Amino acid sequence: MKVGLLINPIAGIGGSVGLKGTDSTEVLDEALRRGAVPIASRRAAETLNAAGDLEAYEFLTAGGDMGEDVLKNLIDHMIVVYDPGHITKPEDTVLAARALRDAGIDVLMFAGGDGTARDVMDAVSDTVTVIGIPSGVKMHSGVFANTPRDAGLLLRRMRVDELPTRMAEVMDIDETEFRQGRLSASLYGFMRIPEDPGLIQPFKLMIGGGTEEEHKEAVARYIAETVMPGTLYILGPGTTVEAVGRALGIQKTLLGVDVYKDGVQLARDVDENGILRLLGDAEDARIVVTPIGAQGFIFGRGNQQISPRVIRRVGVRNIIVVATPLKMKETKMMRVDTGDAELDDEMRGYGKVVIGYGTQLVAPIE
Repeated sequence: MKVGLLINPIAGIGGSVGLKGTDSTEVLDEALRRGAVPIASRRAAETLNAAGDLEAYEFLTAGGDMGEDVLKNLIDHMIVVYDPGHITKPEDTVLAARALRDAGIDVLMFAGGDGTARDVMDAVSDTVTVIGIPSGVKMHSGVFANTPRDAGLLLRRMRVDELPTRMAEVMDIDETEFRQGRLSASLYGFMRIPEDPGLIQPFKLMIGGGTEEEHKEAVARYIAETVMPGTLYILGPGTTVEAVGRALGIQKTLLGVDVYKDGVQLARDVDENGILRLLGDAEDARIVVTPIGAQGFIFGRGNQQISPRVIRRVGVRNIIVVATPLKMKETKMMRVDTGDAELDDEMRGYGKVVIGYGTQLVAPIE
């Protein structure tokens, strides 16, 4: 099997520092100034380590940190079909994907987020089966595996079980709007993916309606009335947690992470380091998050500021998950993808979800 590997080296780099993607040079520079660390290559390596016998594949890739650097630490031979410049740009992703397609690959694995998915789609359309390795901040598209490990298992299943394929949605998220706290999403197109519902995330559903708003307000009222004095609350992104913020009397950012304690909003749209600084003075803390649409992710999609270090400092038992009944009806299971496999394993099993005023349900976490 001929496998193309393509890495967007800057994908996801802004997540831990509170930026909403890195689709421009200016935002990338700001992310680096804040101390952001690249993650895409590490997540691609995690994928390959889960793919089984790497000698059973013929790997083609792009030069340097677009794939070659990761592969040369794992295998003895590869074919480099595209050589990017010293600083990669979105057009490098397009050109590299075209070169891999023209080389006759059977599957294209790419590490990135929605922006990378759009660039890959511009290059290959539906002519090549793709597997997205989740490495961005925004991953609303339906072409990504649940985790890097699942991406590797998916590749292995393609080789061993000869999986059928289907078309999946590529979503276009306006990043400028996203940074302003407004989610503007539209369908960009489709790409072909392997058919395995257990390993591929569904694309995000936008769920609304008056009844939904009433449920959010009930959840928010319950959380607000049960907050504990002296406890630091880390509030993740999402409309349900935004409703919690309103109930607490603060200006909660829709797509960022905010920190609250004793009636005061201590930080707004804060990054990982800012959260850790506030936690340093806190005796007790809670994390409030909501699953993302039908994907079910409570960590690792759009809230990378709540990093493994933050979660470990707060404690797994001090995580509060909130959602409406309709959202949980659409969510088959909750998922975690923090980038720390040991922490993910610790959180897996079953967890409680607040779905109304004083009402909870138990849902699986994978």
